Amino acid sequence: MKKIEAIIRTSQYEAVKKALHEIDIDFFTWWDVTGQGNDKKHRTEIYRGTVRDTSYISRRYLSIVVRDVNLQKTVDCLIKNARTGEVGDGKIFVSDIEQSYRIRTGESGDESLYNKD
Repeated sequence: MKKIEAIIRTSQYEAVKKALHEIDIDFFTWWDVTGQGNDKKHRTEIYRGTVRDTSYISRRYLSIVVRDVNLQKTVDCLIKNARTGEVGDGKIFVSDIEQSYRIRTGESGDESLYNKD
């Protein structure tokens, strides 16, 4: 089993979500996050008389656990649907998962994951 962590543009989330469902990756968790990329400039903007720091970038963080057989199609799906071609499209990280359990049934390992293929 693998854990895929992806940081993507918030604007690309709906397209990514739809594409993941199309390849039968239906279970994942997401958070709205803020981070800082390679751009070192400190930027501010004035909106309705209030100065806001725009140096930090709003992104969506996805956490997806898949069977090994589904790893490459999931990564390919993320790259294809999160990419805009501009700086700041995001990152994908993959790590090993030693074990998983479905609390409701007590199933463990691959059987505990929702994506059957």
